[in-house]
Amino acid sequence: MLEVISACSGPGPASASPPGRPWRLWAWEAAGGTGSHWGDWEPLGCSGGGGQPWVPAGGRGRGIGFSRKMPQRGARAGAGGLGLYPPNRGGAVPQPCPRAVLGATGPRRLLSLPSCPLRPQSNCIKTSKYNIVTFLPVNLFEQFQEVANTYFLFLLILQLIPQISSLSWFTTIVPLVLVLTITAVKDATDDYVSAPRASPSWGCPPRVGHRDQWMNVRVGDIIKLENNQFVAADLLLLSSSEPHGLCYIETAELDGETNMKVRQAIPVTSELGDTSKLALFDGEVICEPPNNKLDKFGGTLYWKENKYPLSNQNMLLRGCVLRNTEWCFGLVIFAGPDTKLMQNSGRTKFKRTSIDRLMNTLVLWIFGFLVCMGVILAIGNAIWEHEVGVCFQIYLPWDEGVHSAFFSGFLSFWSYIIILNTVVPISLYVSVEVIRLGHSYFINWDKKMYCAKRRTPAEARTTTLNEELGQVEYIFSDKTGTLTQNIMVFSKCSVNGHSYGDARSLPRPEPVDFSFNPLADPRFQFWDSSLLEAVKLGDPHVHEFFRLLSLCHTVMSEEKSEGELFYKAQSPDEGALVTAARNFGFVFRSRTPKTITVHELGRAITYQLLAILDFNNIRKRMSVIVRSPEGKIRLYCKGADTILLERLHPANQDLTNEYAGEGLRTLVLAYKDLEESYYEDWSERLHRASGAPEAREDRLARLYDEVEHDMMLLGATAIEDKLQQGVPETIAILTLANIKIWVLTGDKQETAVNIGYSCKMLTDDMTEVFVVTGHTGPVGLGWAPRLPLLLSPTVPTLSLQAHALEADMEVEFLETACACKAVICCRVTPLQKAQVVELVKKYKKAVTLAIGDGANDVSMIKTAHIGVGISGQEGIQAVLASDYSFSQFKFLQRLLLVHGRWSYLRMCKFLCYFFYKNFAFTMVHFWFGFFCGFSAQTVYDQYFITLYNIVYTSLPVLAMGVFDQDVPEQRSMEYPKLYEPGQLNLLFNKREFFICIAQGIYTSVLMFFIPYGVFADATRDDGAQLADYQSFAVTVATSLVIVVSVQIGLDTGFWTAINHFFIWGSLAAYFAILFAMHSDGLFQMFPNQFRFVGNAQNTLAQPTVWLTIALTTVVCVMPVVAFRFLKLDLKPELSDTKTQHRCMRRVGRVGSRRSGYAFSHQEGFGELIMSGKNMRLSSLALSGFAARPSASWIETLRKKKGGEGSTACSPSGAPDKTLKV
Repeated sequence: MLEVISACSGPGPASASPPGRPWRLWAWEAAGGTGSHWGDWEPLGCSGGGGQPWVPAGGRGRGIGFSRKMPQRGARAGAGGLGLYPPNRGGAVPQPCPRAVLGATGPRRLLSLPSCPLRPQSNCIKTSKYNIVTFLPVNLFEQFQEVANTYFLFLLILQLIPQISSLSWFTTIVPLVLVLTITAVKDATDDYVSAPRASPSWGCPPRVGHRDQWMNVRVGDIIKLENNQFVAADLLLLSSSEPHGLCYIETAELDGETNMKVRQAIPVTSELGDTSKLALFDGEVICEPPNNKLDKFGGTLYWKENKYPLSNQNMLLRGCVLRNTEWCFGLVIFAGPDTKLMQNSGRTKFKRTSIDRLMNTLVLWIFGFLVCMGVILAIGNAIWEHEVGVCFQIYLPWDEGVHSAFFSGFLSFWSYIIILNTVVPISLYVSVEVIRLGHSYFINWDKKMYCAKRRTPAEARTTTLNEELGQVEYIFSDKTGTLTQNIMVFSKCSVNGHSYGDARSLPRPEPVDFSFNPLADPRFQFWDSSLLEAVKLGDPHVHEFFRLLSLCHTVMSEEKSEGELFYKAQSPDEGALVTAARNFGFVFRSRTPKTITVHELGRAITYQLLAILDFNNIRKRMSVIVRSPEGKIRLYCKGADTILLERLHPANQDLTNEYAGEGLRTLVLAYKDLEESYYEDWSERLHRASGAPEAREDRLARLYDEVEHDMMLLGATAIEDKLQQGVPETIAILTLANIKIWVLTGDKQETAVNIGYSCKMLTDDMTEVFVVTGHTGPVGLGWAPRLPLLLSPTVPTLSLQAHALEADMEVEFLETACACKAVICCRVTPLQKAQVVELVKKYKKAVTLAIGDGANDVSMIKTAHIGVGISGQEGIQAVLASDYSFSQFKFLQRLLLVHGRWSYLRMCKFLCYFFYKNFAFTMVHFWFGFFCGFSAQTVYDQYFITLYNIVYTSLPVLAMGVFDQDVPEQRSMEYPKLYEPGQLNLLFNKREFFICIAQGIYTSVLMFFIPYGVFADATRDDGAQLADYQSFAVTVATSLVIVVSVQIGLDTGFWTAINHFFIWGSLAAYFAILFAMHSDGLFQMFPNQFRFVGNAQNTLAQPTVWLTIALTTVVCVMPVVAFRFLKLDLKPELSDTKTQHRCMRRVGRVGSRRSGYAFSHQEGFGELIMSGKNMRLSSLALSGFAARPSASWIETLRKKKGGEGSTACSPSGAPDKTLKV
């Protein structure tokens, strides 16, 4: 049960600390008592009326801890009591005294630890954006940030002005309210669904000592946790039930790692195991401000006139779970929004697609076009009023004449802005969001992207980037855990110049028999028995080699039963090395904060652990300093070869290169004996640096670097990390889709290049791998004279060293890299990965995708246009930062070539049709203006204007935008060239936009003038004149609905029952509503609104009207049909060809079967056919077949092709020649 030991009565402020500013809690101790006062979280130097922190008169304040005297709740403090105010001496007024906690490294946070009536930062966390009260105003405020919504609200206000509007206000308010409602429902749903997921621990029932909730836990409380409980806030571990103040936690909810980690209380507080001892605890903590670094914490505890350094090893973070520990006590350091978990839940940079940016530009152009139309019609109105309108006063007088033609034109301008406002699509953005939501669900529901082994489906973590998946040109991939399995196996090693592990290459290798060792791991296999013989023969170098592996690590051991060991390692590499030492007889059994126990060939030996020099991405090494039972002090170190070989004699440089050339991950092992006197001096300096409030990490790094010099080389290890299933095939297919893949890894060059060959990024016909070191000067730029060689097909690969990312070389690097078919960046840091991505985004203006699985890939994932996280062995930090996630690299092929291509295709077709139908609908009013005296009258009935975009034409285009496809998914995978139109942005661009609006304007011209011309001389069946305004409006509206319905039928490439239902249902709804609005029933109910009784029935009963509608439809649609047939015949796209082949196969299956004899028409013709000289083999077809792993013979055919014929570009950009038949 979660128990709050330091309970307090008064509520504290719940506001979050502003980021980047120093905060503190302050307190006093008065003479003769333990009076104290807690203030709110306030910036340093900004407390109280004087703008400075207050302390009692006559002396400086001192932070104090728990008092033995617990006062009455709400009591005022005098001398010797706890209360709301600082005690005064003789009624003196408190005086300001500046007290800053600012260091050279930035702001620090001061926390004092008394029990008190007032508390600072609460643990209340609110991740939902809305509640019942604030939802409506907040959501409306957010929606009206959109320019389009504000624009239509402005139009609504204009429509309320009688002198301007000729339309009823509901023609605008109904679509606007519908759009706002749909968006509000979506926002409310997203907020409701996402809020509980922000912290999985919130779903657990909170249990607090006095039946309180976690939200009431405050900074400064001491909390008791029991086994299997979630940690409610960021705690400083004070003591635990385990010896030495150890505590075991699971951080799966924090970083996705399921292995247990150990935390330890500082020795001075580890004995505070009950409340009576905790009541004696007083002190002061100075620590870093709230931040999102899960693996770092720096602070100092001041207690009993001493100071004690605090690190991440002393912290229990919110979201962790207490495991294998009966209980522990922790002091709340950060609560609520200040916890590191919540600091990591902040929103990442909002990503917009290229289509979004283009849409915003096009909408602005449409606004300009609308204003131009309004100006033209307003000028026409002014001229007409001046020249013609005055004549109508004789027989059509109005109450108040407009004497100024200019003012009449001004009013007409705003009237036409209202009438023509539908040219700006009010429902465009909400329709786009609905379509994207559907595409995201398709990704989430795709069973072919579901990993049954890990029970992990693909997840679209955003709905705004789906169509961008169809336009990717560059993929930046991590290696370990992304291309490989991140399951490490101890493969080879070198000890004292002897290499072990090569026996597996023998014809009949046999694994080593470890039956002599009862503690051996039965799953471990090694294939060279000579190493075990060296161990049994007592080779001192081999013994020291495995002793280092069993001591130099941070692995935790769990022994569930006698001899049954389970290792919990923070990285797969460490687990593999410790397991190897275990099987060869050096078994790591247990550890305490000060000791490590190892069974060396059956004999238990306990080493005193003096120091751990931990690993990080900058050091790239780890060391331990231990004291043997004989009293000898020795440093053991393991790390990257490039780091360690600088610190010792490079005797094994060639061997590590050989291991790396086989694709193995190499580590160098070294040791150093330390003199007692030197260690004592170094340890004292280490202790002082650990407690330094400023520049602590820099001082520690210098001390680590000092002791890790002049070491003796002990050996090297090689760990195998196998490729994931399907990686070579996926890379091959994506390459055929003209996607350039760059691998960014921290491994050495040889390892990365070998993996490149394994995954088929590099092939045997690449005769040279180009290396750019990046060092300035003639040596570093020695590749420049050979740049033309890079453009030849024989040298298409670049291996990059990190120095090439310097600012003065970035352009040269990019030019070189883009000339290569494959790029591998070695020895890059997480920041450099992001720099490479940013470089391509900056200069190439191409869509980039970054994929990775670890915390070191987060910056790269956030920098790219699209971030993909692999849920693998390195936690879920990459997944949390990503836009899309799945469990295996091979699913990237389906995400891009199927879902991405379809999403891009659907969105482009939707936008083209959407703009087309709106222009066709709106421009009819423009033409009508020239025939109605520019009087701002509408052609259509106002109810038709209201329902056109939200009922008659909305659902068919949504169905096409959600379900349409040009070719089946199998063809998308077989023919990667189908992906190229998205990369070239061919389906929707400014040119396609102008074509769409030109088609819409063309349709509007025919829609208006054909009925206008027919009605000029047409008569009814009874001989009466047909040309009346109401009949004309019904005819034009009906023609429009039918034409746009036929058009979307032509645009739909994949018919489903939903498409049929929506298209036919929209037509049925139109006629049903049309007849209803002209019925007797509505007229009797609303005589002022529905005055034209029977108009629709009478108009549509005339054959002339239906012939007019049919003529209008044919003339509008036939040019489009003719153009598409010519395009299919003269310049077909690859998708058109594949669709045609599919249709022909269908026809062939239902055709009649014919049989006959095969014979040669001419002597020698059969031999010619067998020779293949007259056969044409399409390179596009080859691209499709080459996507299959078994199609290696295709490459041979490609090389043998020659002669005349049409050409098609290969993935490398060189033309593939084909032979004519």
